[in-house]
Amino acid sequence: MKYYISKTIKTDFDQAVQRITESLKNEGFGILTEINLHEKLKEKLNVDFRKYKILGACNPSFAYKALQLEDKIGTMLPCSIVVQEFENHEIEIAAVDPLASMMAIGNVDMIEIAIEIKEKLARAVSAI
Repeated sequence: MKYYISKTIKTDFDQAVQRITESLKNEGFGILTEINLHEKLKEKLNVDFRKYKILGACNPSFAYKALQLEDKIGTMLPCSIVVQEFENHEIEIAAVDPLASMMAIGNVDMIEIAIEIKEKLARAVSAI
């Protein structure tokens, strides 16, 4: 099973981050965290890495529903969205597939929530 939903586009890196942030907002997600991984790798290891940003996205309504069913679900929150720039200057946006993540839990009710979240993330990625 593929563990992510992705789309590759031709645009500026910062523009791609802005577009996916807006698209996620339209689906009810807010960005809780932003990690500039390429900067952290340079700072901590003194290595050069392509532009790579991890966004932590959360839909409060779904997070609340999930927490009602599984109190340890916070270990899998927020949903990670990766924006990375390849050498050919194409930008890939990849979102975690929550259905793949939730399979490990074994709670049928969580699968239903994961399907809904996956649909929202897929729409957000597709819309950019």
